[in-house]
Amino acid sequence: MPSDLDFENLVSLYYRDLYRFAFSMTRSEADASDLTQQTFYIWAKKGHQLREPANVKSWLFTTIHREFLQWRRRQSRFSNEDWTAVADNLSSVSPTAVNRIDARALVQLLGQIDESFRAPLVLYFMEDLSYKEIAEMLEIPLGTVQSRISRGKAHLYRLLIHATGGENE
Repeated sequence: MPSDLDFENLVSLYYRDLYRFAFSMTRSEADASDLTQQTFYIWAKKGHQLREPANVKSWLFTTIHREFLQWRRRQSRFSNEDWTAVADNLSSVSPTAVNRIDARALVQLLGQIDESFRAPLVLYFMEDLSYKEIAEMLEIPLGTVQSRISRGKAHLYRLLIHATGGENE
């Protein structure tokens, strides 16, 4: 353990061990590299908060494990489908349909969406607030805000398609 917590020194001392640990979890060189780099990025941002310098190695390994768990959760939520194939299956709203929808009609469509989705959508699109600001205002987690906006947009999109008479005009 170095007497000082110099970033370059820490990288040279622990990179290989962290990388091996990450590789054993991910079984992918690229993902192991990403996790290791993310761990050192977090160290660069938060390492100064470590009270006991002797615990730096355990802190790094705990951090890489937590990052791996978050990475795996994200992987399970999002499929590995080819985005070009997915994009081909999406319907589109024609420009003429968009021109026919006025603000009053849009507000009526928003009124048909469940309140839990409507509030984040309105705050995001009409009030131009960030996800973080919305989370603080509604006192819900940031991930919940992101999810509700995404689902709300999908619901609004379906209502828009229905209101304009279909997918293709």
